[in-house]
Amino acid sequence: MLSGEIIFIIVLILSLYGVVVAISFFAVRRMKQNLKKKEIDARHRMYELAILKEISDRTGYSLNIQKILDVIAGSLNQFLEYSVAGYMLIGADKIIFKADLERSVSPQFIKDVRMRMLKSLEAILGVSVPDAQVEETITGAVMLETVLEPVRSYFNIPLVVSGKLAGLLTIAHTKEGLYKEEEIAILYKIVNQASRAVSKLEDVVRTEQSKVAAMLEGMVEGVVMTDRDYRVVAANPSAKEVIGYTQEGMPTFFDFTTGLKDTFDIKTKLEEATKLDKVLASDDIVIKGKHYEVLVSPVKANTGPAKGQILGGAVVFHDITHEKEAEKMRNDFTSMMVHELRSPLGNIKKIGEMLKSKEIVENKELSAEYVGMLYESSSTMLDLVNDLLDVSKLEAGKFDVDKQQVSIKELIVDRVKFFDTSAQGAKIELSSYFGERVPERVLIDAKRIVQVVNNLLSNAINFTPQGGKVMVACFMHKKGFNIDEEAHQQNIQWFDVDERKISSAISDCLVVAVTDSGEGIEHENIGKLFNKFTQFSSSIREREHKGTGLGLVVAKGIIEAHGGTIGLGSKEGAGSTFYFTINL
Repeated sequence: MLSGEIIFIIVLILSLYGVVVAISFFAVRRMKQNLKKKEIDARHRMYELAILKEISDRTGYSLNIQKILDVIAGSLNQFLEYSVAGYMLIGADKIIFKADLERSVSPQFIKDVRMRMLKSLEAILGVSVPDAQVEETITGAVMLETVLEPVRSYFNIPLVVSGKLAGLLTIAHTKEGLYKEEEIAILYKIVNQASRAVSKLEDVVRTEQSKVAAMLEGMVEGVVMTDRDYRVVAANPSAKEVIGYTQEGMPTFFDFTTGLKDTFDIKTKLEEATKLDKVLASDDIVIKGKHYEVLVSPVKANTGPAKGQILGGAVVFHDITHEKEAEKMRNDFTSMMVHELRSPLGNIKKIGEMLKSKEIVENKELSAEYVGMLYESSSTMLDLVNDLLDVSKLEAGKFDVDKQQVSIKELIVDRVKFFDTSAQGAKIELSSYFGERVPERVLIDAKRIVQVVNNLLSNAINFTPQGGKVMVACFMHKKGFNIDEEAHQQNIQWFDVDERKISSAISDCLVVAVTDSGEGIEHENIGKLFNKFTQFSSSIREREHKGTGLGLVVAKGIIEAHGGTIGLGSKEGAGSTFYFTINL
């Protein structure tokens, strides 16, 4: 009985020991598993911290997403096994595809990875992405046609910056079922943290960009600024106008390359300026019919850790179209003045030589004829010089008029008689008209008003074809009424001046107008007629009557010095009306 109890106790003790041993075994195994898990977690955490630090050290305050992806892809072999680690980055005008080969794979393997990534991009973006837009770079091991292993393990991680897809990070292997959810989650966390850091930096940059944009808004010059990846960070309205951009929002770099196509290679110039760290200037670039001076300059950081680093580039478009037009007009004017002076000077020289001849000196009639020609040539030169002096006085604000009571009717009749011979020779009908309420005498500088009437009549006769008509009309204008309507009511030959609001606002005054039945003036040229150095061609006796183009400039100054206005109405192919007003 005693021995049975002893055996039972021994068995019980052994059973308890077995239980204890089993419990200890499972406890130790669980402890080892926990330790291994903690070790793996610690290693993952260390990798996570290391990679984030490396991203921070190597990219600093840069918005270069490609640098971040290069850092992540280049360090993946410390964290997991792969055949190919690559990324696709959505650029301004292309897709950048870069693949790092940890071990040799076939070209077909790379092609398969690229196509999968493109399909993923299309699925996320909802648009088709042509394979032709992909720029491919392969690094690492050598591709071999003999390696026939296909893609068996594969996953994508999207890179989202400020709510927009910036690219994809991809891991691929020839082995099957290789990647666990935990590893994918850690890598996703790293990419996500990097994305958030860039997004925050982009928010700061956008704030600064808005300040820059506000400063650029009112600038006459077109200014466009880009980062190192040729993304447009600022473009003012003048820059948009240069490329003809009419949409809302900021234009892309592609808009600029397209708008400047075949005229200015903006990308090449920016690359050169940032690489050489120098300002590049292009003197005369013609863009959409306008002339520009274009400056391309690198943009550097002035403060902070990135001080001295080139952050991007700036392009400034300075419109020199008006300067070019003015330069051309000055050159044309100089050439024309030389031509105008050459003829009378040549005549004076020849006449002077002839007057030395004893035969001509003894012939009184012939001498008188040559003296008259000498007088005419010198008068032509003097008129030209006087016009130049008058223009100089007008520009200096020193142009004065000497007003006296003068009969305006006698003045106009006298001028019509003077030009009647020229009109008859050109087979042109010259007439005059006076309204009922025209006063007998008005306060004017008679010499200067004669100068204006002479200019208007001379132009009208010169540019009216044979068989045409020229009329000088003088009538009263009453404030609140329209000059065009007043002229038509009196059956005056007249072309509407198209200044209804202005003419009806003019005070009571005397209107003097010269109307012809010539070629008329093109609408776009009407506003240029009273500008210095401006002339327009005409098919009517053009070679005989070139002129200096200063007459109307001086006439405008004379009338404005009297407190009046000068203007015109014209119909192309029918004729023109030049009028001026004299305040009473």
